[in-house]
Amino acid sequence: MATTEDAALALPLDALHRRLGARMVPFAGYAMPIQYEGIIAEHLWTRAHAGLFDVSHMGQLLVAPVEDKALEAMLPGDITGLGNGVLRYSLLLDPHGGILDDLMVTRRDHDLYLVVNGAVKAADIAHLRSGGISVDHRDDWALLALQGPEAVTVLDRLVPGVADLRFMRAGAFVWAGHDLWVSRSGYTGEDGFEISIGVAGVEAFAEALLAAPEVKPIGLGARDSLRLEAGLPLYGHDLDPGTNPIEAGLAFAISKRRKTEGGFPGADIILGQLLGGAPRKRVGLAVDGKLPAREGALVFAGDVQVGTVTSGGFAPSVGAPIAMAYVAAANAADGTPLEIEVRGRRLAATVVPMPFKPKNYVRAEGSNA
Repeated sequence: MATTEDAALALPLDALHRRLGARMVPFAGYAMPIQYEGIIAEHLWTRAHAGLFDVSHMGQLLVAPVEDKALEAMLPGDITGLGNGVLRYSLLLDPHGGILDDLMVTRRDHDLYLVVNGAVKAADIAHLRSGGISVDHRDDWALLALQGPEAVTVLDRLVPGVADLRFMRAGAFVWAGHDLWVSRSGYTGEDGFEISIGVAGVEAFAEALLAAPEVKPIGLGARDSLRLEAGLPLYGHDLDPGTNPIEAGLAFAISKRRKTEGGFPGADIILGQLLGGAPRKRVGLAVDGKLPAREGALVFAGDVQVGTVTSGGFAPSVGAPIAMAYVAAANAADGTPLEIEVRGRRLAATVVPMPFKPKNYVRAEGSNA
């Protein structure tokens, strides 16, 4: 009898993951490694050294540069003014301002390069095409993320010159005859890189990275705990069509010009909330005790339900349970005492600033932020 994993698609590095002893689970239609030696160990290794993540399930899309205006009409960011080699975090919006996906857009010499979430990439492609945009889905490319404070040392040894990139900048490189597209970015809160490479070269490249003593393979479990500590929302959990950029705390994704001009889906609703406030907000919660609050747990102020947890778990670098939730705006101020219902019990929780752990991005020469 076929199992769910049997029905899942194989990543280009599937055989390598299994040789490394990964526990494989279905995710976004693929069989993916959730852990190798353990989530906490992998999490802490990435914070201290360098972790290698296989994120080849993500969608890598190309759009012709002449279609930047059409793309900008579907996003709240300044795409026409995007500089070459510059990444921009943006949001694919529905007509009501609901978030269909969050994504990265980079202008390159001959195209606009988009990275979208794996679980919704087919829907994203269809949505973009419905807006008259021609999309080239490059499923012949793999995508790796090398994250952690020692990532730059490791990658620059193999690919000289990547250390010159700053946060949210990217460029073309070559390794052993294979073309690479490298961006200084990631979703762990640590310094690091995302590397696009053709599937023909990805296994040799991954093995070269893993040969470095600073690098270990890291699974989905630690990827989730790392991004949670960094206060980064995950599509399908903290973001969905029922949320908009203002309540999600993503107003920074609306470029200054677009705040004035509008012209993106749901602009009236979004810009109205930007001025007048949203009825609810995404907040961080520090949870008392050791019991973690998981997605779907109800949040209370006294006897009144005021919100719902969207992500939660034990934070290895913090040493305590943390959570993200949407709560009524009246209960969203830092320091507000709340309670979360977990297994029939009420756990004390407090609204706290995010990120839960400071980020370590390299934003400018000689400075981390």
